[in-house]
Amino acid sequence: MLTAYCGLPSLSPISSSKLSLFDQPYLSMVDKNCTTMRDLQQIHAHLIKSGRAKESFAASRVLAFCASPLGNMDYAYLVFKQMQNPNIFCWNTIIRGFSQSSNPQMALYLFIHMLVSSQIEPHRLTYPSVFKAYSQLGLAHDGTQLHGRVVKLGIQFDPFIRNTILYMYANCGFLNEARRIFNQLMEFDVVAWNSMITGLAKCGEIDEARKVFDKMPVRNPVSWNSMIGGHVRNGMFKEALKLFVKMQEQRIQPSEYTMVSLLNASAQIGALKQGEWIHEYIKKNNVELNSIVVTAIIDMYSKCGSIGKALQVFEKIPNRALSSWNSMIFGLAVNGCENEAVMLFKMLESSSNLKPDSVSFMAVLTACNHSAMVDEGRGFFSLMTNTYRMEASIKHYNIMVDMLGRAGFLEEAEELIETMPIEADSIIWGCLLSACRTYGNTEMGKRAAEKVKELDPEESMGYVVMANIQASTNDFVGAMEERVSMRMKKVKKEAGCSVIEVDDEVHEFIAGGGRRHPKAREIYLVLDELGVILGDETNEWGDLEFINALQIYSN
Repeated sequence: MLTAYCGLPSLSPISSSKLSLFDQPYLSMVDKNCTTMRDLQQIHAHLIKSGRAKESFAASRVLAFCASPLGNMDYAYLVFKQMQNPNIFCWNTIIRGFSQSSNPQMALYLFIHMLVSSQIEPHRLTYPSVFKAYSQLGLAHDGTQLHGRVVKLGIQFDPFIRNTILYMYANCGFLNEARRIFNQLMEFDVVAWNSMITGLAKCGEIDEARKVFDKMPVRNPVSWNSMIGGHVRNGMFKEALKLFVKMQEQRIQPSEYTMVSLLNASAQIGALKQGEWIHEYIKKNNVELNSIVVTAIIDMYSKCGSIGKALQVFEKIPNRALSSWNSMIFGLAVNGCENEAVMLFKMLESSSNLKPDSVSFMAVLTACNHSAMVDEGRGFFSLMTNTYRMEASIKHYNIMVDMLGRAGFLEEAEELIETMPIEADSIIWGCLLSACRTYGNTEMGKRAAEKVKELDPEESMGYVVMANIQASTNDFVGAMEERVSMRMKKVKKEAGCSVIEVDDEVHEFIAGGGRRHPKAREIYLVLDELGVILGDETNEWGDLEFINALQIYSN
């Protein structure tokens, strides 16, 4: 959006005295034939040799390409530094480029440098890029100072500026400020409404976001994408898929962003048929198969248990991005193909153009954990920290502790927690606590349980697992005390949940809530029939125990 704002014809640096420069073949090539940075660097070299590289128009064309999605912001900055008196077009171009890059801090630095050291005053199209940078960095509190400057200048009602201010506040969770600007709108502006929907959904206020969406007199594809993505982000996967059906009914063309959101929704609820339909839709409608879309397809098939189809997609990718490798390794690791996951990691490591990152190591460590390959897991952890010089995150340590605990190396697991350079969380102590339950280590279990309770007082695991450990050692008094303490502190155990897809419809079952299912009557009739078929053997269980045994619970 900001690219369009900052590239308006009114800001063109071309003056009548320099129109003759269009006749220069190399400058013409920048606009017509330059598609890569390699092309640009060759043209730039010729401009330097001809002495034209420092001319304002020539330098601005080189800068504009470098700051585009096809360019390189480091090179753009070098070009900008060589300019003796950059004009407003050049300032806007470099600030806009960094605001949309992975280094938005530079956009703020350059804007401040412009205010302090340049004779050029910011233009109304300078501000949207700066607000965008504040939004990218999550610094809406600092952005309020720039908002004050805009108000003093009397340009706060400029649509471009107002919308980026609104987006900054909404994206950073400053909903009161965002609502204040939104409520001041004199006429409908779809960009402002979309920003409000995105901000509300991101902050968990999905019902409010839906109200805004439903009130929109006109919706564009971004409106639908924002609402579908908001449902997925808030775990409302069925609602996301239903909204996509409505989107299709209104003949709105979905984007790659929509497809990724829907694939994620299908993956989270294990809706394989729906995921396959979305994949077919992507192929039939020629949706761009960029790395994000391909990775989402692989992830969907993997999480739905169709690892063969995930591999087929992976093998057909001509130029595999690192995210696709990581998703495939993860998929193999959690679908019983741990050895294949390790092999694929080694293939990635030996590839010429890509190297594993922290996510790659998380995936291969998961494979080692699931297959009890402790020695290999230790080796990969050492490879990551010592050879690749990566800092292990809490997630890497969680996997290592879980792997060591499952294999019975409880002392090593506890020592790793105590000596790791980052602060432990309740999850990692929970991994150790579960291992203590498996191996009956009561003393270590007590230490781990206390840590879980201390770090996350509302988590029931510390009480429930410790009670089970004590009960298994016939310490029923201690087990009862844990249960009583849990009740006194009003800590509730989260109900287990499972989903199953039948005839293209996803059914959700909650532990203890079977009779609230809309088809509970039919389910219990089938259970009764099964009881008759199985005969006396099942009758020994009793009705309640038999029903509970057939339901899938997450304990």
